[in-house]
Amino acid sequence: MWREYSHEAALRILVSDRATARAQLEHLLEQAASVHISIRVIPFEREGFAGAASAMTYADGPVQKLDTVVRDGPHGASFIDAEAQLGSYREPFRRVKATSLDPQRSRDFIHRLTKEL
Repeated sequence: MWREYSHEAALRILVSDRATARAQLEHLLEQAASVHISIRVIPFEREGFAGAASAMTYADGPVQKLDTVVRDGPHGASFIDAEAQLGSYREPFRRVKATSLDPQRSRDFIHRLTKEL
């Protein structure tokens, strides 16, 4: 399962024009309909979240040893799959999950953003 946590700022930044931004948000909504993808949004008003400086994705499944963290940074993506390193990401992801909207409310949030564009 892919778990993607997006800060509201990442969803609001216009990289191109409004039509492109709307298409990107609609694509996220299509992806969120998959049983293998969970998208959760952290709105501006939620407190207790730090770390919006870089995007991270936690890919996990039934075999924990195969979990992988993908971090996006200014020099590209890095894939982290060593158990010792993964351990340092599990707790921050638990905190992010607790801070974020649940998947349905996240989809509703993204849908509202598409209407604003």
